[in-house]
Amino acid sequence: MSVANKRDYYEVLGVGRDVDDQALKGAYRKLALKFHPDRNPGDQEAEDKFKEAAEAYGVLSDPQKRAAYDQFGHQGVSGAAGPAGFDPNAFGDFSDILGDLFGFGDLFGGSGRRRTRVQRGDDLRFDLELNLEDAIRGMTAEIQVPRMDACSTCGGSGADKDDGLVTCSICRGRGEVMYQQGFLSVRRTCGQCNGRGQIVRRPCSQCRGEGYVRSERRLKVNIPAGVADGNRLRLQAEGQPGPNSGPPGDLYVVVKLKDHPIFERRDDDLHCTIPVNVAQAALGSEVQLLTFDGLQTVKIPEGVQPGARIRLRNLGVPHLQSHGRGDLYVHVQVKVPGRLTRDQRKLLEQLRDSLPEENEPEEKGLLDKVKDYFM
Repeated sequence: MSVANKRDYYEVLGVGRDVDDQALKGAYRKLALKFHPDRNPGDQEAEDKFKEAAEAYGVLSDPQKRAAYDQFGHQGVSGAAGPAGFDPNAFGDFSDILGDLFGFGDLFGGSGRRRTRVQRGDDLRFDLELNLEDAIRGMTAEIQVPRMDACSTCGGSGADKDDGLVTCSICRGRGEVMYQQGFLSVRRTCGQCNGRGQIVRRPCSQCRGEGYVRSERRLKVNIPAGVADGNRLRLQAEGQPGPNSGPPGDLYVVVKLKDHPIFERRDDDLHCTIPVNVAQAALGSEVQLLTFDGLQTVKIPEGVQPGARIRLRNLGVPHLQSHGRGDLYVHVQVKVPGRLTRDQRKLLEQLRDSLPEENEPEEKGLLDKVKDYFM
């Protein structure tokens, strides 16, 4: 393209003439990602726009060239190296701009062996079953977690320590291969050695070439008071070790609460049911209930009705991330005896004859009427 037909470099990148270096780089990166040949295979227009943006950035990112361009326009930089002012050497930070989005580290040439990418290891999960009492009180649990550790014999390489590694024949130890793509010289990770530059010739006898061996790690986990079913406790760096000596992942301990034979947990409240006989319900009574806080006296009010709830404050589950506790709700169940002695029957008959008969069907409450209306 002739100098006369070139668009203004600031217009190409969509920035003002007072743009700073950071904004300039961001504008270029956006266009480079949009029009990169890898994303637009066979699209000549996209490739031309990619080249145009690269040329504009190559000039404006260089302080001397930018000053010349601002003063003289395209004529001021028409002597730059490369066709039509395109200077490949201006893109030493190209990989910093595009990262490894397209799978290659060094565009426009370059030298030096590619560094093997260090990766973080996988996270692990361990399901820990707890009794309700342990969740209420808190505890320190000792767990045994299976995982894979780097082989101590080969140091995680997977190769025999005595000449078990050989240089990759494809990349010749560089860890990457180069090929031409349009006007670019592209380096990509070697598919044979996966960027290591070496291949295992003789596998390690301990790990059989895997680089890892199975082990079990014994850990102590602090269980805070108030944990609920499904809560996750994170143990940093106790997960799987990362490839290429990368940092390990984390271990997540997931709480699984067992059902309790007496108490049911609802959020941070506890619920249980106490049976009382007819006389206790009618006359009132005091019942002893063994809770997680010891023996408690539950006062049954006189004339209590079946299904009534009695609230015992602050006898529930501790709030996990704040102060205080939930409550304990005692549900009253009135039990009618199935068999009576002669004296019991006589007393109940006398009670029956002394009480008024109230056997008329009860009118529905407001809530029941609303439910019927909508159904």
